[in-house]
Amino acid sequence: MQQETLEVLVRDQALRELRAVRIEGGWCLEGRIGLGWRPVRSRREPIRIWRSLTALERFCVSVGIRQLTVEL
Repeated sequence: MQQETLEVLVRDQALRELRAVRIEGGWCLEGRIGLGWRPVRSRREPIRIWRSLTALERFCVSVGIRQLTVEL
């Protein structure tokens, strides 16, 4: 899902479950839509990767995410 879509879903409280998942190169953010988990995408890549959990936390705060599960 694109960042703009994520912002709308969070604002409308349609996306309630989010998790940070450790992957090669950093962290990705996924949201549960229906029965599956969908990663947040960048404009050029299929998965947006944050180098640190701190950077991911800053992004979450900027789009209005208040709760996040971290999977190590």
